[in-house]
Amino acid sequence: MDHRAALAAIPPDRKSILHARSDIRGLVHLAGHLGAIALTGTAIATGIPGWPLLLVPHGVLLVFLFTLTHECTHKTPFRTGWLNEGIGHLTGTLIFLPFTWFRYFHLAHHKYTNDPLRDPELTGGERPETWPALLLYLSGWDYWRGAAATFWTMAFGTISAPYLPQRKHSAMRRDARWMLAAYLLAALSLPITPILFWLWLLPLLIGQPVLRIYLLAEHGRCPPVANMLENSRTTFTNRIVRTLAWNMPYHAEHHAAPNVPFHRLPDLHADLAPHLKSTAPGYAAFARDYAGRMSAADN
Repeated sequence: MDHRAALAAIPPDRKSILHARSDIRGLVHLAGHLGAIALTGTAIATGIPGWPLLLVPHGVLLVFLFTLTHECTHKTPFRTGWLNEGIGHLTGTLIFLPFTWFRYFHLAHHKYTNDPLRDPELTGGERPETWPALLLYLSGWDYWRGAAATFWTMAFGTISAPYLPQRKHSAMRRDARWMLAAYLLAALSLPITPILFWLWLLPLLIGQPVLRIYLLAEHGRCPPVANMLENSRTTFTNRIVRTLAWNMPYHAEHHAAPNVPFHRLPDLHADLAPHLKSTAPGYAAFARDYAGRMSAADN
C-alpha cells in the first residue's frame, strides 16, 4: 500500500485531529529548545570549568534549529501564521538559511523526493557513496559552500531555478540582502568581542556532522519511487532525539502528510507504521549499515 492509499484509509474525523495545529504546543516546544541553548550558552559565556566541552551540545542544539526552520516552511509548528513566518526567518538567519528561498526549494524536494533529475537536494549530485565523499559531506563543507552560492545568487545573481516562482524573487533578494547585512554587522563585532564566535559561529561548525548524519538518514539509499513511505526513511530513536529534531525522525510520515504538525506525527505513525517500507532502528545503526554497504561496494 502506497502513501496515498494508506492516508485514504484514515477516517475523516481522525484526519481532522491529525491536522490540528497549536500555538501552545509549538511555543512550549520552542521554549524548551531555546532554553537548552540558553543554558549551554550561558555556561560557555561564563566560563565554567570544562566549558569547551559544552561547545558540542551547544552546537548540536543550534544546528537542529534547522528542523524547526524546515517545519516553518510548511506553516505547521504554530497555528498563527505570523509565528511560522517570523520564527522561520529568525531561525533561518541563525543557521545561514534564507527562509523564503528554502521554502520553495523544500517544497520542490517534497514534490520530487529522491528523483535524481528533479529533486533539488540532488542537484549537486547523488548522496555520498565513497569514503572521501562521505567525510566531505559530514564536515559540512557542501552545506557552507552551497549557502555561499545561494546567498550570492539570491542577493546579486540571476534567479533561474524552475521551482523558485518569479513572484517571490524580490522577497528572496530582500531576505538574502538583509541577512548579509546582519552577518556583516556580526563580523564587525568580532574584533571588539569574540562572544559571537564562541556562542554561534564555532558551535555551528562543530554541530554540522551530527546534523549531516541525521539528514542523510532521511533519504539516503531509499529508492527513487513515488511512494513516500518508501522513498523516505523513518528512524526509530529515543525521545531526546525526537524532541531535538521536532519529531522529524518520523520522516516517511512527514513526507506522506506534510501538513500534519510535528506534535501529531507520533499519532500519524500509529496509522502508517504497518505500511512503512524504509526504516532504521536508530542513527548509529543507520550509520553502520550505510558505511558497511559502502565498504562492500568499494571492495
